[in-house]
Amino acid sequence: MDKSIIIAGLGPGDPGMIPLKVWEVLSSGSPVYLRTAVHPTVDWLREKGITFSSFDQHYQNAETFEEVYRTIANDLVAAAGRGTVIYAVPGHPMVAEDSVRLVLDLAEQAGLTTKVLPAMSFLDALTASLRLDPCKGLHIVDALRLDEYRPYPEVGTVVTQVYDRITAGETKLNLMEYYPDEHRVTVVRGAGIPGQERIEQVPLFELDRLTWIDHLTSLYIPPLAEEPLLGEEAVADPAGAGVDTTYQSSYPLDSLVEVMDTLRGEKGCPWDREQSHESLKPYLIEETYEVIDALDQGEMYKICEELGDLLLQIVFHAQIANENGHFDMNDVVDSITEKMVRRHPHVFGTTQVESSQEVLINWDKIKSQEQGEENKSKSYLANIPRALPALLRAEKVQAKVARVGFDWPDYTGALEKVQEELKEVLEALQMGKAAAVKEEVGDLLFAVVNLARLLKIQPEDVLTKTIDKFIHRFQYIEGQARQNGRQLSELTLEQMDHWWEEAKRL
Repeated sequence: MDKSIIIAGLGPGDPGMIPLKVWEVLSSGSPVYLRTAVHPTVDWLREKGITFSSFDQHYQNAETFEEVYRTIANDLVAAAGRGTVIYAVPGHPMVAEDSVRLVLDLAEQAGLTTKVLPAMSFLDALTASLRLDPCKGLHIVDALRLDEYRPYPEVGTVVTQVYDRITAGETKLNLMEYYPDEHRVTVVRGAGIPGQERIEQVPLFELDRLTWIDHLTSLYIPPLAEEPLLGEEAVADPAGAGVDTTYQSSYPLDSLVEVMDTLRGEKGCPWDREQSHESLKPYLIEETYEVIDALDQGEMYKICEELGDLLLQIVFHAQIANENGHFDMNDVVDSITEKMVRRHPHVFGTTQVESSQEVLINWDKIKSQEQGEENKSKSYLANIPRALPALLRAEKVQAKVARVGFDWPDYTGALEKVQEELKEVLEALQMGKAAAVKEEVGDLLFAVVNLARLLKIQPEDVLTKTIDKFIHRFQYIEGQARQNGRQLSELTLEQMDHWWEEAKRL
């Protein structure tokens, strides 16, 4: 019995580009395995009666692409032990197909024969769509390996595997180390596939703003000394989408307000119509934290998206208020605009200030004047919401009293206070009084927040980073446990400490 693996290319996605020899092998009756069924030719293969299995399930179960490809290679070698099998991959088998390399190596080790049937690669389709001559210089690099392999700005560069907006964002940041932010690049999706090809030129810094990026997307970067090769004549778009490099960067709120009005209307969404100010409170908090998370990640498209979600909550509350005859979105915008002008007399008036600290003091004075007689009987700290997270509330209380002079001259006094509070915690522990321990730990936390403020450190931010660092190191322990076939509950503290220190060194 012949035991071999035939590795065949399916081309860039147009069924008409599948080579005749590949078609004959696919139709031979031998078992066909696809690396992925997420490819434009697959539906056509089904229509033609080709039966196959795909390895898509491995992408769900593995943690890395290398693990996926190694599992695929092992499965194929095992299947070939029972007779000839066909392994079909997108494009050309030897172009940007790491799984094929592993299959060839493992097959050789197992004594299996292999045969590679070429097909048109995505590079052939891309160079045709962009009218590029590779002989004039073309550098090819994987978007997932830009930290290992740098682009060469002196020649045209193709970046492969820009398969989603997160990858596009990471690619953009890596490329900005070599190219100007404004350098125009050409994004190509579905090159050579009728009805799916889309080509668009954008400045590099806008790469991750394109909403249509998917697994068929690549990027062409022209040399720094050269303008993009893609002129109006070469921008044909079979999908009819055209090439639009003009971006609408601002929208009036009217359209969003109208959408919300429709959703809350008689023929609108049942869920939206049921909501109230009270029921929406958790979503307002959740969206605020998601904005903060996006800011921490530094992904501009993500920040934009999350700010939109937060804005939706504001419009939602304004719509409910409008329905009850209280105020509408225009009132919200008018109110905050008028307030910002009123509280910045040093910008919109004649008031002179010397520092940002003076700005804050003036802000408090103006705010007090606005509240009039009613404010005189209130505490200076009354307007700090009790519902704020404790770290943020502590910082706001300390910063506000500092404006009226109740503060340490510098961080050294705050540092001594931290040491004093820590000593009191230790004393409370020795006394064995639980209530005293709780109180002293609270005092210690408050003192640490004060120290952070005087050091111009955001306690919420640094604590979040420390938590992330802890999680990352603990995940290393989990990974080591898995590699050693152990459950976490089976590990000794000494073993976990050893891997923890190892994680710190790494």
